[in-house]
Amino acid sequence: MSDILPACGAFGPDRVHRLPVRVYYEDTDFSGIVYHARYLHFFERGRTESLRALGIHHSELAAAETPLAFAVRRMAVEYVQAARVDDILVVESVFRPARGARLMISQRIERDGEVITTAEVQAVCIDNNGRPKRPPRDMADRWRDYVVADG
Repeated sequence: MSDILPACGAFGPDRVHRLPVRVYYEDTDFSGIVYHARYLHFFERGRTESLRALGIHHSELAAAETPLAFAVRRMAVEYVQAARVDDILVVESVFRPARGARLMISQRIERDGEVITTAEVQAVCIDNNGRPKRPPRDMADRWRDYVVADG
């Protein structure tokens, strides 16, 4: 069993991270349609796995000499279509140019190439007291190589 690893997605040559997710019954409301708040979970998984693919792990950030974490400061979500139980979705995450402690990420969820929902996310690197902190240079350098300019 130790050979089986959880899905973590991957970056493509276009610098877009893609994470496949399946919609389970627990993700839906009584009608079998994905409950609106569950999309936030899918987006979070996409962001976490895109950082993990760059070698940035939340557990290591928390255990560092100067502990850091990420917090979502702002998120604009647009629901375009409904996803349903058993759908296979792909969460796409694109790093945008960052400033200071802020990390900007554009995300969308697709089913069979059609957009289901989109999100523009502003996350902030924070210390244990919740104060914004610039990310360490090595971390910023890792995601800088995957930044896609706006537009």
